[in-house]
Amino acid sequence: MSSSPSGITDHREVNFDGLVGPTHNYAGLAHGNVASMRHDGLASNPREAALQGLDKMKSLADLGYAQGVLLPQQRPDIGALRELGFSGSNAEVLKAASEQAPQLLRAVCSASSMWTANAATVTPSRDTSDARVHFTPANLQSSFHRYLEPATTGRILTSIFRDETYFAHHPALPATPAFSDEGAANHTRLCDGHGGPGVHLYVYGRQAFGGDGVEPQRYPARQTLEASQAVARQHGLSADQVVFAQQHPEAIDAGVFHNDVIAVGNGPVLFYHELAFRDEEAVLDEIRAKLSTPLIPIRVPLEAVSLEDAVSSYLFNSQLLSNDDGSMTLVVPGECQENEAVWNALQNAILAGPNPIGEVLVKDVKQSMRNGGGPACLRLRVVLSEAERTALSGRVIMNDGLHGELGEWVKRHYRDHLTPADLADPKLAEETLTALDELTRLLKVGNVYAFQQ
Repeated sequence: MSSSPSGITDHREVNFDGLVGPTHNYAGLAHGNVASMRHDGLASNPREAALQGLDKMKSLADLGYAQGVLLPQQRPDIGALRELGFSGSNAEVLKAASEQAPQLLRAVCSASSMWTANAATVTPSRDTSDARVHFTPANLQSSFHRYLEPATTGRILTSIFRDETYFAHHPALPATPAFSDEGAANHTRLCDGHGGPGVHLYVYGRQAFGGDGVEPQRYPARQTLEASQAVARQHGLSADQVVFAQQHPEAIDAGVFHNDVIAVGNGPVLFYHELAFRDEEAVLDEIRAKLSTPLIPIRVPLEAVSLEDAVSSYLFNSQLLSNDDGSMTLVVPGECQENEAVWNALQNAILAGPNPIGEVLVKDVKQSMRNGGGPACLRLRVVLSEAERTALSGRVIMNDGLHGELGEWVKRHYRDHLTPADLADPKLAEETLTALDELTRLLKVGNVYAFQQ
């Protein structure tokens, strides 16, 4: 099942999933992410989490979808602890941090880079003025544990998308509240087909300069309009290619910390909740005016699925994938099947409706879900032409051989039980560095980690 657009067979969407890191733990670090906060302090299973992610990648690759893999971050980030005043050997730094600032230790051990929807914003070459694929790593400045990621993310992306003939890399935006950027989790490209012209929907929670002050009251709005506008400028997009929409404040206050928790788009389809956007009709009208093909909106009303059910099931944090026959497949987490209202909406409103979605696939990603990320969080969407796919560096496209080797790598290096108290164990840090050093050789991406520089 390729994602070939109407009459254009060259471009395909490749979903690059993040490998779950060896320090996968439940630290409840993400304020506003209800699932993350709910599971704070519970024991995690890094091995199971990584294998669940690999199995999702492999199952989609087996169905014919183009599937890639991205590396995790170096964790614990002992260098960050040293910058914050801890000193001595690595073991001494970890011990002191666990005693004096346990929340800092949790932060530098976060495995949140597994959610590569936050890694960067990507614009396909079809839409850019220089006909190259453009990348901007997200600065993720709204939370300390994610603010630590962009430098390594940039090195990983530059290593894989290395050929300057095809790929252009931009620096992350200034790490200030005014330019708070959460990456592709707040960006959707709508189009007739992946090789056709696209309209880029950027969703923000607040304006840093000006605005009318209508913002969420309970949880912070992470993405700013100014950040979205800056990324669009970096990528050379014109006014007729972009739509900027404010996320509904009520949704953010209900735990919808990113737009991809309340809406997902693919091709001409926009699958969204009634309270996804502050001004729903204006957003749809602007998309229709700029899109080269009729928009297919699939609206789920509040009376069918509450915001609470949308957040707990991650119905909209699903992957929407194109098939050769023009149909689409929706990949949802198992929690959708367990929620009666959500499952009824999927069966009655979506599968039975006049839209291209003809199949729902259920995937078990419970380890990720407990930390606040569903199938859509786990992947970065990159539309690539055949020449661009050929130009990729490293061994990052999923197949039987790579899946088997990565599975064995996980089983050799990952623990099956991890609590926040275990994060101070210096052996965990040693295990992680050994694993990541081996991973860079397995994937043939070069020395992308700070400890390898």
